[in-house]
Amino acid sequence: MTDYGPSGARRDSLTAHLDEIDRGLIRELQRDARQSNRDLAAAVHVSPSTSSERVRGLKSDGIIRGYHADVSLPALGRDVQALTAVTIRPPTRATVEAFRKWAAELPELIGVFVVSGAADFLLHVAVPDTDALYAFVLDRLTGRPEVAEVNTSIVYEHIRRTVLEPIA
Repeated sequence: MTDYGPSGARRDSLTAHLDEIDRGLIRELQRDARQSNRDLAAAVHVSPSTSSERVRGLKSDGIIRGYHADVSLPALGRDVQALTAVTIRPPTRATVEAFRKWAAELPELIGVFVVSGAADFLLHVAVPDTDALYAFVLDRLTGRPEVAEVNTSIVYEHIRRTVLEPIA
C-alpha cells in the first residue's frame, strides 16, 4: 500500500522513476496545461500516443494531481493579501486538527500551512481592503478560544513560480 503524508504527497520518492520525457511533460503542462496533446508531444519530441500514455500514467501515480485556472485576485475583489501567523493553545493534536479544519473553510483563505517554530499556523489570506483584513483578524481569529497569538504581515508583492523542476 502506498504511504501518503499529510500534504497528500506520496512518502516514497515519486521523482525517482521520472525520466527526461516525464520531466519534460510535467514542465510543459505546468507552462500551459491547456495545450493539445499533439502540441505537448511535439514540445517534448515524442509521439502523441506516447505523450498521452505518459500523462495518463503520471495522473494515475498521483504526480499530476489536477489542473486549475490562475485567476487574478483583484478581479475577485481581493486587493489585499496577508500572511497571518497563528499560535494556538493548548497545542494538542485535537486542537491543531480542529483549527486546521475550521481555517480551511474560511472564505478569505488562499492557503493554510501547519508549521513549526513560534507559530502553529501560517494563513495566506486575500481580502478587499485593510478594513476587511482588520475585521478578519479581530472578528474571526481572535474570537477563537484556542487562538493565543496572531501576527499579521501585509503582502506587498507575491512572486510565484509556476513551473517547478525536481531538485536533484
